[in-house]
Amino acid sequence: MSSVIVIGAGQAAASFCAKFRTLDHRTPLTIYGDEPEIPYQRPPLSKKYATGDMARSQLYLRPEAWYVDQNIELNTSVKVTCIDRAKREVHLSDGTTAQWSKLMIATGSKVRELPNSVTNNLSGLHYIRTLEDANKFGDVLRKGRRIVIIGGGYIGLEAAAVCAQKGMKVTLVEAGLRILQRVACRETSEWFKRLHSEEGVDIKEGVGLSHFEGQGGKLTRAVLNDKSVIDAEVAVVGIGILPSTELAEECGLAVENGIIVNGVCQTNDLDIYAAGDCAVSDYKGILTRLESVPNAIDQATIAGTHAATGAAPNYVAKPWFWSDQFDVKLQIAGLNRGYTSVVTRAGKTSRSIAHFYYNGEKLLAIDAMNAPSVYMIGKRLLEAGKTILPEHAADVDFNLKSLM
Repeated sequence: MSSVIVIGAGQAAASFCAKFRTLDHRTPLTIYGDEPEIPYQRPPLSKKYATGDMARSQLYLRPEAWYVDQNIELNTSVKVTCIDRAKREVHLSDGTTAQWSKLMIATGSKVRELPNSVTNNLSGLHYIRTLEDANKFGDVLRKGRRIVIIGGGYIGLEAAAVCAQKGMKVTLVEAGLRILQRVACRETSEWFKRLHSEEGVDIKEGVGLSHFEGQGGKLTRAVLNDKSVIDAEVAVVGIGILPSTELAEECGLAVENGIIVNGVCQTNDLDIYAAGDCAVSDYKGILTRLESVPNAIDQATIAGTHAATGAAPNYVAKPWFWSDQFDVKLQIAGLNRGYTSVVTRAGKTSRSIAHFYYNGEKLLAIDAMNAPSVYMIGKRLLEAGKTILPEHAADVDFNLKSLM
């Protein structure tokens, strides 16, 4: 008897199941998630949920009753420990096995962790990836407390913004020469550095963390590589994520910074699919892993369609991302990979601006800060394979809508 098993219980898993069930109402469909929660959204964890502005129930992608109504067996707190491709079965943490005819790997990603030689196993140190992490983080958001953020990417900056808004004394440490160095141009980095400085966040660039120190097992300070010291009772580490590919590697699937999938999200074993943060696919001739909710939804939808019907259109990535910091919504369209120049389009206020990435006169991507109309026009043009001349991008009097 055919059956489909989904490993993981996040955005990609939920999206896969929703699509599969609209096309196949009969095949047994089972989810195994190692967390105690039903599938939930992660972006609000360090922001609205941690601050108490979003209820736990609002995190859930679907109510629990939906899985029952859709005849989807949802197993929480059960970890898949092994994929046996020869026997077409998975081994589970409770000692049992389960058979599958098709398998979906939606294991997502995990945080990069600091070694014990740096953390010294002190309490007060936080990573924010799971709902449990967010609960612990929310408990320390108290006015006047001193916190150090390690990492100047979007995760670190978002955490810094939340803490500053809660009245905490925030210091952010970035080992690179500038914040957002891996993902954004210098203009965007400098713009966000000014924003955070205006809000009271002390940003230290070009210096890394040496180690944490404490008393009685509790964090009291961070020692940096230049021997300087930051007093802090709380620390958040946001130094990136890694794709969760261990199961795929152990069973012999092709992996290269993610599980390699084809246009319909099949792995090199055509009965096994992968989608979301754990998957890597071709984007303009380069294997690319997109860490975003839209990508997880789109890939999983294609995989669900193909798993249910045996046919689906090839997935075409449409990269877009967002970040919320203070009163600023950053929206990113495209990938800035290979850019040679940046054009700035001034905004209507000091907290509104857009940066256009070009290779020659070819538009690659846009960073739009509190500029939603610029973002939407740019996104649609990028998806249509069109460009915006650099002189038009810089000219605030030029109507970008005329290019649609």
